[in-house]
Amino acid sequence: MKLFKIALVVLVLLVNLIVAQPSWADKAKPKFTSNPDYIEITQALDKLLLADQSQEPMEGYATDEIQQQIANLEFQKYTLETGIDWGQCRNETGQTLAVYGPNRKKSGSSYENAIYFLADGQTTKNKWDCEGVYLPSDAKTTHEQGQDLTGAVAVKIVDGTQLVVTRNPETNTIEFNVPPAKVIKAGEVNWFIPDVPQASIASKVTNAPTIEAEED
Repeated sequence: MKLFKIALVVLVLLVNLIVAQPSWADKAKPKFTSNPDYIEITQALDKLLLADQSQEPMEGYATDEIQQQIANLEFQKYTLETGIDWGQCRNETGQTLAVYGPNRKKSGSSYENAIYFLADGQTTKNKWDCEGVYLPSDAKTTHEQGQDLTGAVAVKIVDGTQLVVTRNPETNTIEFNVPPAKVIKAGEVNWFIPDVPQASIASKVTNAPTIEAEED
């Protein structure tokens, strides 16, 4: 009888273990796999890899541009896989920089995020999610495919990115230390992307939370 009871207990434990495994597997999945940016990047990367392997032309890309974009997407995917769920921005432009971050409490805004103003030489604080930067209407930068791009646009970065924004003194163009995840125009996503010049940005009081402020 005792042997029967022991066998029954062992059987119940084995059944519970088998049933519980799927739930354990779900809990073990990294958080980044459900990140919309990670899903979009993975899908775009798979599409480009397929085009590269088949050696078929892809609309909007030359052969060498496909290789470059694959490298960019692989790096962005790796960045998300680090598990850091916030981005960081540093301003080295010599002017005030508009950055995107979490919505202010009780702001009543319908946008996904909010615009903050980061002083020159300042870095957004750790664990405060800088989602990207705003380029005013009179700013110029270089698109990922080598084309000159003018504002007003938002430049998005993925979580885990440390973005440094500089200004080329010879060409007066805005430059980034890493390729942006996406360049967004007004109306493409639910971000506030106004059509204003740098003078309007420069007139604002800087209010982005910074590492420097924490250290003072």
